[in-house]
Amino acid sequence: MMQTCPLCASADHAPYHRDARRDYLQCRQCDLVFVPSHQRLSPAEEKAVYDQHENSPEDAGYRRFLARLFDPLAARLAPGARGLDFGAGPGPTLSVMFEEAGHPMAIYDPFYAPDERVLTGRYDFITATEVVEHLFAPGRELGRLAGLLAPGGWLGLMTKRVRSAEAFTGWHYILDPTHVCFFSEATFRWLAERLDMAVTFPADDVVLLQRR
Repeated sequence: MMQTCPLCASADHAPYHRDARRDYLQCRQCDLVFVPSHQRLSPAEEKAVYDQHENSPEDAGYRRFLARLFDPLAARLAPGARGLDFGAGPGPTLSVMFEEAGHPMAIYDPFYAPDERVLTGRYDFITATEVVEHLFAPGRELGRLAGLLAPGGWLGLMTKRVRSAEAFTGWHYILDPTHVCFFSEATFRWLAERLDMAVTFPADDVVLLQRR
């Protein structure tokens, strides 16, 4: 079976890195670095990893981590703006932070909050923190999320970005077996153009995309 890029569906890619467990390919069209589909975990194996996460709204350190996205996004929202936290995980926390700030929130997670009815709503902003690197079909999923945004709405993402091939070889981020897609700034600029959105980078691991 021909291996295509999970973001842009191009078959034009090249080897980027290989370690003892997996191969990593880089798309020549959108710059995404990705793990071939046959080397991904099964859903049951994925969930076993996620079940080990111990995130909680009571964890002040976790709140500080999420504030890297919360602060710049909240500053851009109108009072009462309605949001969706996509990929909320076993201990939803970012949604609690936005609710405390006066923003009604819905949550979705394929394992822990799988009510797909929330994916038919309309939102002023959508967040996905440490999510996009796990997606098997990021092109489809991010396109769907962009389509749920009201005009002028925001898509706020947190994920560590690819810097260089040299840095990639020793990067802790690729050691997590559930991480299968790795975005660079160039990838996000490609995505913004594809989705007709404006893009800004308020932090090293934060990207904000606004629907025009």
